[in-house]
Amino acid sequence: MIKSPERIRSYFIHQWPTILAIIVTGVLFNGTMVFIAITQGWLIDSVVAGQIDTIYWMVAIFLSTIIGIQTMRFLKRLFVRKFANRANQTMRNIAYHNILRQPLSRLESSQIGDVMTKIVGDVDITVEGMRKVTTEIFDTGILLITYVVTLLIYDVPLTLMAIIFVPLGMLLARSLKKVIYKTSKAYRNQMSQVTGQTYELTGHTILLRTHGALSSRIEDYDRSLASLQKKAVRANALESGMPPVYLVIASIGVIAVLYVGGLKVIDGGWTIGTFLAYLTMFTAMTVKTSKSAKLFNSFQKATISWQRVKPFLNEIKPDDPSHSVPKVNQLEVQNLSFRYPNSKDNIIENLSFSAKKGEIIGITGPIACGKSALGIALLGLFPHEGEIRLDDIELSSFNEVERSQLLSYQGHNPWLLSDTVRANVTLGKDGPLDKVFETVDFLYDLKNMPEGEQTLVGSSGVRLSGGQQARIALARALFTHAPVIILDDPFSAVDTLTEHRIIERLRADYQDSIIFIISHRLSVFPLVDRIIMFEHGFQIGNHDELLVKSSLYKRIFDLQRGMEK
Repeated sequence: MIKSPERIRSYFIHQWPTILAIIVTGVLFNGTMVFIAITQGWLIDSVVAGQIDTIYWMVAIFLSTIIGIQTMRFLKRLFVRKFANRANQTMRNIAYHNILRQPLSRLESSQIGDVMTKIVGDVDITVEGMRKVTTEIFDTGILLITYVVTLLIYDVPLTLMAIIFVPLGMLLARSLKKVIYKTSKAYRNQMSQVTGQTYELTGHTILLRTHGALSSRIEDYDRSLASLQKKAVRANALESGMPPVYLVIASIGVIAVLYVGGLKVIDGGWTIGTFLAYLTMFTAMTVKTSKSAKLFNSFQKATISWQRVKPFLNEIKPDDPSHSVPKVNQLEVQNLSFRYPNSKDNIIENLSFSAKKGEIIGITGPIACGKSALGIALLGLFPHEGEIRLDDIELSSFNEVERSQLLSYQGHNPWLLSDTVRANVTLGKDGPLDKVFETVDFLYDLKNMPEGEQTLVGSSGVRLSGGQQARIALARALFTHAPVIILDDPFSAVDTLTEHRIIERLRADYQDSIIFIISHRLSVFPLVDRIIMFEHGFQIGNHDELLVKSSLYKRIFDLQRGMEK
């Protein structure tokens, strides 16, 4: 993996063999370009002199020169493109991994699809700037030096007089870089705003239509599009319209070349071939000078994009376990207070309880009381106050890899991949599934699937019933046999008999785990060891105890039991 990915030079160092190949082929190509004009001049002189035998040799030399130089050009472009493609892929991979490693609070508050789309665009522009800079170091820098030195060899006074306007064109291009930077930045920012509005409009069309708010949002969108168009025109005009101006300025010196060079031919100081070779090299140099302005433009655009993507290019270091992962004999919660990052008020306040392996703990309460929040808090994904200790080790001291080995979770929405049943349960890990499928009462369903474990579930599990989706998600949470298993509403889509069978198997098969079941359905709670009831604070006890000391628990349980009858 690349070191210090937040530095541009790291991508060049990472591919040093390719960069070396670019240097060799770039120097050979650009350093010998003048020989095309020189051999062309020799050929013209041979034709003018009527030296038939020499003409054939000159044609052979001229063609060989072109073939050799263009071969180096092809190789240089090939290596530059290889470098750019690899740098682009490397930068994207690092950016993607860094996005996925962002704190959960930041991920949930961002439109990740929009962020990734912008990053892909910024990476493309950054790498394109790197490619052009790498190319122009040779195609402009080395080539211009070669042209100037060769022209000076031909005629020092004429060359100094003719090329005086070339730096003026380059200075003008450089002086406009701040203006181009500002216009390009304004255009990119407006593009980001329009992209965000597009996502909002397409993602919430039904909501906006049903509330009659679509027209006003479209008016705002149209104003943003109009602003984008103006900024795009200005940015593109500066970027594309100025090179011809640079070319005109740089080419003023051709007047001196034509006048002085023509006199030298008339006086016999130069042959026609020499004059045309000089004129060809001077013209090529001025054209290249005007195009070099694009380098400044590309550099400015790349700088903007680089600053935007740079925060997502931190070096990725694997989370190696720093603790020996315990079996977890006991989980202890002391004075736990918890709130989501974007919330000002605590959802959970000063909760204390303990659990030991082999126990099943129920968590229930009214809607929006904090049941699911407790499950999230126990995962350690968000900061918390108080203590959550696994065998005397604070949960927050474990890194992500360690937590994934200690804790398993099923959310209240069974999220399934568009993949096979096996892939949805194992998530790439190895191991048999018969036992866990037996635990979640899925073996009969599996036998009726022609492809068995390799059955495709469809996007988000659309080929399965709600109960099948829920049990596959439950099997995934149980597959690793984690020391702590947190199940949020795992039985909402299954019948009561299936629910009881699963609880009995959990009791028998997971005696080395602590299991939390979050549910508003209390039908299996008589089978669990203890219950945390959210009610004006917390009530903790077993089923029989809560029937006595919590009128809310008793009312809910009696009501649900009556409905079942």
